[in-house]
Amino acid sequence: MPDVVDYSAISDLRPLRAFVAARAVALGLAARRAELLTLAVNELATNTLQHTSGGGTVRVWADAAGLWCDVVDQGPPRSFGRTMPPADEIGGRGLAIVERICDEVSVIAGTSGTVVRMRLDL
Repeated sequence: MPDVVDYSAISDLRPLRAFVAARAVALGLAARRAELLTLAVNELATNTLQHTSGGGTVRVWADAAGLWCDVVDQGPPRSFGRTMPPADEIGGRGLAIVERICDEVSVIAGTSGTVVRMRLDL
């Protein structure tokens, strides 16, 4: 069963990052890769807090395919395949960073919200 944590305020981001890093390492992800996953989750959670209401939920688990992490919120589905914005542009890098960090990223839109599912190889 996956481990889950909720977040709803900027003050929740630090404990959220600590949760993701600790669970990822405990589930077998190398420390450096856990840092990358933590960055990806932080980008998505920050987007949630900036662009939606109600906060979100993060789930982390591992299986034979790798380490998985879902970020769930009430926002619209995200689109991936983005180019990295120019260096002088403010914002717009979060999803591009997530896509480059993870080995797999997908979006699932459902009645309980939008799920961004990430996988990193163990």
